[in-house]
Amino acid sequence: MKTALITGVTGQDGSYLAELLLFKGYKVVGIKRRTSLITTERVNNIFNDTNFILEYGNLHDAGCFWKLLNKYYPDEIYHLGAQSHVRVSFDVPEETVDTIAMGTLRLLNAYKSICPEARFYQASSSEMYGDNPLPPFNEETALSPASPYACAKTFAHNLVRNYRESYNLHASSGILFNHESPRRGETFVTRKITMAAARIKLGLQDKLYLGNLEARRDWGFAGDYVEAMWLMLQQDKPDDYVIATGNSYTVKEFLDYVFEYAGLGNADEYVRTDARLFRPHEVPFLLGDPSKAKRKLGWEPKIDFKQLAEMMYDADYTNIKKGEQNGF
Repeated sequence: MKTALITGVTGQDGSYLAELLLFKGYKVVGIKRRTSLITTERVNNIFNDTNFILEYGNLHDAGCFWKLLNKYYPDEIYHLGAQSHVRVSFDVPEETVDTIAMGTLRLLNAYKSICPEARFYQASSSEMYGDNPLPPFNEETALSPASPYACAKTFAHNLVRNYRESYNLHASSGILFNHESPRRGETFVTRKITMAAARIKLGLQDKLYLGNLEARRDWGFAGDYVEAMWLMLQQDKPDDYVIATGNSYTVKEFLDYVFEYAGLGNADEYVRTDARLFRPHEVPFLLGDPSKAKRKLGWEPKIDFKQLAEMMYDADYTNIKKGEQNGF
């Protein structure tokens, strides 16, 4: 039985990846931060699986990586943990850079020293392309990061490539474009939209405050994207891959479709612009070219834009209605 270690296991991607690996017969060791609130709801359905182990750890603490890698000696390492909100990275840049850049360095150093024969996945980001004006973006496109988050991801991405070449490690990076799901954090724009639409439909809310509605993104389903992560580590040679749908839509288009699907009519009647939600440095247009992943990994997204929006709205409507009926 293979053992996989996942940082950020209680996040959106980590939970989907853990489910996929358990289905494939792995033992999964998930690392989560110690918090005063319960944050394991995304892994509740696998919590009692005998092949799932949850360990405390922290990206600021190199010692925890040395301890856990020595304890479990994993065959595969999936590094997903981070301060992952781009807008918030402008408010907490040191926290963001330390978790993403230095956290990756701490894990890489433990990995190359303890289990260098393991295979390593790095969660890189389409935000690294930033305000590059020449989409679609592929693995060779110049990086132009436009936030502390993106700068930190660029550091980590280049560091993984450097360690791969310097120490002959099987370390691959997935340059993932925006990927969403019903498990997306509630502060991210797509989830804010689907939750607000559900609450408005149920009479629990009357306004939705958003930032830049013209930002254009390549949106896919997180459940599809974690399969690409796994496929990267099954290849004979490590490499970097863009994971995207190859289609791009504005926030306004996502908003309009969700409100139309919810039967609410014109979204403009409910939406107000809040300048506080704009980034100091906006990224206007992200569009990925996933042809390399299709060609080498045999990977293609299964869920399209409209299916994603419908899935997220339906889940939020069901959960909010259930919560209201139960008095929450």
